[in-house]
Amino acid sequence: MPYLEIKNKRIYYREHGDGEVVVFLNGMMMSTISWSPFIKVFSREYKMLLVDLIDQGFSDKADTYYSQDMHVETLKELLEELGYSKVHLFGISYGGEIAQLFTLKYEDMVKSLILSNTTSYTDNYIRKEEENWYKAAKTYDSDLFLDTIIPSLYSEKFCKENYEWIDGNKKQLKRILNKEWYEAFMRGIKSTYGFNISSEIQEIDVPTLIISSDLDEIMPIKYQKDIYGKIPYSRWILIKDSGHASIYEKPHEFISILLGFLKTIDFKCL
Repeated sequence: MPYLEIKNKRIYYREHGDGEVVVFLNGMMMSTISWSPFIKVFSREYKMLLVDLIDQGFSDKADTYYSQDMHVETLKELLEELGYSKVHLFGISYGGEIAQLFTLKYEDMVKSLILSNTTSYTDNYIRKEEENWYKAAKTYDSDLFLDTIIPSLYSEKFCKENYEWIDGNKKQLKRILNKEWYEAFMRGIKSTYGFNISSEIQEIDVPTLIISSDLDEIMPIKYQKDIYGKIPYSRWILIKDSGHASIYEKPHEFISILLGFLKTIDFKCL
């Protein structure tokens, strides 16, 4: 397995394809494995850099609670070790928060920014949802935990029409839900509690794509609208009839949106 030691922690990453580098940053429940269905199509035109940051996937776990700035510094060092001076940065949900923080601090390393189903601040609405997740994780009960989180990830229609797929997904998740995983998840949740860069993102000066889902109950549209209204060179796209996990509900549409945006950026840079 490909690892790099960053800040005394082993960071797991995978690379697929050739061309300009697109970094994929995970949401809270995701890992490098989560992107597997998209590798074949995406890697035909770009190099995908999939990363498990600390407390995610195959990477080492943190020793204590932390702020999201730790992920920013880990990602910077990882990119430098791999020799990537400028990348396209794509973050979904929690990963979108890290992507914004990274771009604000290291904009010279970012060619374009893609933010999906994310926010620029944690308010009482988001914190209440996250606290419910935290409490469920603290029980170490996989059935309670998954029954708390899974319904909020997808639209009601998708859940009804894809019951067997969701049930299979739950069974796969249960295999990794041990005490170490729950504690890593809880540290991730707590790292968002003080997150608020809403007054700073107007400083982001790279082409930016913002993606929303009209049925997203975790990060409703208003949070992406706020980002869109503040980042100067930004576009906003709404995926209809989809919940928070639009990348799984509408995979073909989602990937087409990403590729279309990246090709436009490439064209303008010729």
